[in-house]
Amino acid sequence: MNYPRLSIIILNWNGWMDTIECLDSLYQVNYPNFDMIIVDNASEDESVKKIKEHIEIENGIRKSAVDVAIIKNNENYGFAEGNNIGIRCAIKKSNPKYILLLNNDTTLDKNFLDELVKVAEENAHVGSVQSLLMKPGGDIVDSMGQELTTWSARDIGMDSKYYNLNQNSEIFGACAAAALYRTDVLVNVGLFDKDFFAIYEDVDLSWRIRLSGFKSFLAVNSIVYHKRNISKRVSEIKNRDWMKNDLRRYHLTKNMLILAIKYHSSSFLLNPKYLFKLILTLIGCSYYSVRARKIKKTFRILKKNFNNRKSLQTNPRLDRIQKKWMS
Repeated sequence: MNYPRLSIIILNWNGWMDTIECLDSLYQVNYPNFDMIIVDNASEDESVKKIKEHIEIENGIRKSAVDVAIIKNNENYGFAEGNNIGIRCAIKKSNPKYILLLNNDTTLDKNFLDELVKVAEENAHVGSVQSLLMKPGGDIVDSMGQELTTWSARDIGMDSKYYNLNQNSEIFGACAAAALYRTDVLVNVGLFDKDFFAIYEDVDLSWRIRLSGFKSFLAVNSIVYHKRNISKRVSEIKNRDWMKNDLRRYHLTKNMLILAIKYHSSSFLLNPKYLFKLILTLIGCSYYSVRARKIKKTFRILKKNFNNRKSLQTNPRLDRIQKKWMS
């Protein structure tokens, strides 16, 4: 098997214990040709110090040090732009063939990278490959990939006890908790849209990968265990409990509107079956924009996507993608 160069991007925000556990898991993988970039999103705890100390200890006891770089952001740029910063650094630093985005609250099977790369190398038109995400313990599914719904997207198989897969399969798109992207594809279609901040940013990227003619796959033998505890850390920030609901709902409703504006036809949006939900989402976005003090920013974001809508709506692949992948 060939071992093309890849860079792993891990985003940290007030979660150094999870990040260290993830790093320890990565130190055990069999794949020989990768480097890591940890992007700290302006943590308010001792994350950077703790992670640096751990890396120094690990490199001191290993025969060959693992190449780990740490980027400390001066503000929280969210999941989207936080990962973009790491991706840009990886491209400038080593220009790897693949870039892996990995949530810090994951642990990994030692063969997970080999299996991801194997699937990527076997498919000429691959844009992304996702690991099989399981809950800790390994008997409940976390995600088998993204599937389109009439309004946004959801994780296939989430919370199911059994999954009927014994071979790799094509999926609409990859959940960015453990997603391998071809670097040249990312350069071609663009990175995450920073206006999403968090929630559905990977769905938007999946759409752009598909619209550019590339495909996404699930690597069923690439196993990653995912805790999904980011929201817990949000609620633990003193005097900011409102963020757990209002700020999350702001980004959720805003990003649902962005996806609808970009990827749904006018006839779809004006269909009485969906128009009511569109209106409710718009009302919700307006309300939470006020709560989050982001009215002007939200208007600017939605206006920008309306202006860019025409070029997307004339893409001949759009209708075919919806018919094939929308459940």
